[in-house]
Amino acid sequence: MMEPTVGKPSFLRNILVRVLLFSVLIIVVRFAYVVTIAGESCNLGDFCFFSLPDNFNLVTIGAGTGASGITANKAVRSNVVSPSRRDMYTSKEWIKAVNFYSSVFQDLISEGYVSQNAKSLCVETQYGQDVFALKEIGVEDSIGIFKKSSKPLVISGEGHRIPFGGNTFDFVFVGGARLEKASKPLDFASEIVRTLKPEGFAVVHVRAKDEYSFNSFLDLFNSCKLVKSRDIDGIDSSLPYIREIVLKKESDLILGHRENLPDVNVANKCSVPGYKQAFVRKAEPLIMEEPLKPWITMKRNIKNIKYLPSMADISFKNRYVYVDVGARSYGSSIGSWFKKQYPKQNKTFDVYAIEADKTFHEEYKVKKKVKLLPYAAWVRNETLSFEINHDPDKEVVVKGRGMGRIQPVQSLSGGGFDGEVDRIQGFDFADWLKNTVTDKDFVVMKMDVEGTEFDLIPRLFETGAICLIDEIFLECHYNRWQRCCPGQRSPKYEKTYEQCLELFTSLRQNGVLVHQWW
Repeated sequence: MMEPTVGKPSFLRNILVRVLLFSVLIIVVRFAYVVTIAGESCNLGDFCFFSLPDNFNLVTIGAGTGASGITANKAVRSNVVSPSRRDMYTSKEWIKAVNFYSSVFQDLISEGYVSQNAKSLCVETQYGQDVFALKEIGVEDSIGIFKKSSKPLVISGEGHRIPFGGNTFDFVFVGGARLEKASKPLDFASEIVRTLKPEGFAVVHVRAKDEYSFNSFLDLFNSCKLVKSRDIDGIDSSLPYIREIVLKKESDLILGHRENLPDVNVANKCSVPGYKQAFVRKAEPLIMEEPLKPWITMKRNIKNIKYLPSMADISFKNRYVYVDVGARSYGSSIGSWFKKQYPKQNKTFDVYAIEADKTFHEEYKVKKKVKLLPYAAWVRNETLSFEINHDPDKEVVVKGRGMGRIQPVQSLSGGGFDGEVDRIQGFDFADWLKNTVTDKDFVVMKMDVEGTEFDLIPRLFETGAICLIDEIFLECHYNRWQRCCPGQRSPKYEKTYEQCLELFTSLRQNGVLVHQWW
């Protein structure tokens, strides 16, 4: 009698067990990849677990005595989340943020800036509380972007590189003062405008407390017009107050959105905007009486200077630029003053050193963060004579050289100068400035050019380049009293202190924030 065969069922059982184990391994690996490497929540098709139940509710405390239920499955229905994310959706912080944004958006709906059928985008929202709030009040077609996604509410994207096509959204929202934290605010603003449909609305929450920062913000959105601005209470102590700004994209606007933009006419002349002129009235007073010891008086005066960044928020600027005209050595003013004393509000400045004296050029080769222009700032492009006058009134002497003064070459043909003379290249400084910075940049200039300021300043006005400069530190050169020789004035300069005062006064009367330098 033959024994029953058991090998075949055992073989099939082994095959089935191996297939089952292999399938489980695939699911585990896929789950681990999505959760730990991709850093995302996922939907059922991604082999994830822990879905929110359909009846999962977030209870949020309303303005009254009762409570209102926010049904989470409207925003994340049929989507699965990890236990940690489920805890986040029920946390006090989440509920508080959703309540705040719901109140904000309900006001905007009542005023007609967003509708329930609007295609909406929330920019740089890490977890998507604002997206959730939009969906819960009926604006279902809403999505957020952040550099690390947090699906289903937030996908991967950044403010300066929004992953959507042009004219996509009816409504764009930027909360939490996120725009002013951006490293590229102009690119950020340009992307908002690009993805916003014509006649669409952008609403941005900022900290802007002063007219300078408010107008700097508006300058970023030249193809939009200001519709409304109001102050509201912030979400928490980290942002206790907010300025809510509503903008509307208008396709027929090319430049400008308000009356106080720089007024540039066909001759390139300009007038400084009113909000900048207000800071001139807050500036330290000019020293009206000629000091007997100017080198001491002017140096002490630096303690009285009211710097623009100490009076205004400079966050909403595309670039931050410092131009040192007549820089001499790195330690003369860039290293000793600007780097150490100028209040930069933690901004990184592009630094330009303009210095014609070749004696100082070598040291700038090791200053990688300083761009040297080894020429003389002038009113046109031409060859100049560079006079090295060993003026006894000047203490700063490097390798036997005194302060340099530039003149057109032909002016020396008559002789009369006994000092050392070099031939150097002069360049049109105003033209260079207009090609290097824009009105969306924050520009600080120090000018110490041995009398050439009486040529350069009028040229800046003539070309309109003066309106590109936010703050000027100017040394005006005149026939001052000499330290070496009591009762004698320096023969190097023909201008008087009264003429210097006229120059400073003219700048301030035209709305330019200028300070007396030493």
